[in-house]
Amino acid sequence: MTTPYIQALLTERAGYVARNLPKRVASVDAALSEAGFEHKYLKPLEVASVENEVETTSAPSVRRKRVADNGSH
Repeated sequence: MTTPYIQALLTERAGYVARNLPKRVASVDAALSEAGFEHKYLKPLEVASVENEVETTSAPSVRRKRVADNGSH
């Protein structure tokens, strides 16, 4: 049986998990722990981070500056 406070924290936590906010989940987990709520699924979350780097199959091409042709050969 859970108290209304713990139920509210669990609902809040589920929202943070759905929105991928691991720091918020950790703070709710701390509050749940302080309230005496223990559960095997409240272990630290492992979430993938979003990397902006794009993986390519080849090295990027090098751009070379054009040399101005001044007319003398």
